[in-house]
Amino acid sequence: MAEHVCPWWIGYILLSPLRRLSQNPRKILAPYIESGAIVLDVGCAMGFFSLDMAEMAGPEGRVVCVDLQPKMIKALVRRATKAGVIERIDHRVCDKNGLGLEDLRGKVDFALAYAVVHEVPDAEAFFQQINTALRPGGTCLVAEPKGHVSEKKFEETLATAEKAGFELNERLKIGRSHAALLKR
Repeated sequence: MAEHVCPWWIGYILLSPLRRLSQNPRKILAPYIESGAIVLDVGCAMGFFSLDMAEMAGPEGRVVCVDLQPKMIKALVRRATKAGVIERIDHRVCDKNGLGLEDLRGKVDFALAYAVVHEVPDAEAFFQQINTALRPGGTCLVAEPKGHVSEKKFEETLATAEKAGFELNERLKIGRSHAALLKR
């Protein structure tokens, strides 16, 4: 599902501790992830959000991390092992044709698509696959970087998500991002 994909080495820059000042994973995700939840991190890269998601989901929870680039997933596995949360993480390399979520139909409580929609060639198919993986009433937080995506383009992204079966639950304020919470 790739159009123009961020180079794998940028993943190290995305892990910068300074990023937490404006995009703190725990503050952003706390309202949506409960202990025992099954959560999905699409375009997880090296796990900036994934490790916090795994801690928030707890020992009974599960985080499914999906990325197109094997080097990103390899770094995620290394970091999750070091952080002691690897047993809570299901890591997957997807391909350009799909996310590989068929086994998750109706099982996911919450999905995160952070700075990834602008990289996929077919956003409607992307959102349909996430929607199918979510349980009824499940939510998806979608955020796009203001430096790459204009307000108009983000509005188009939300309209595409609605065509794929989502409804806009609320607009969110997250540093340097356009963001919204979608509901299945």
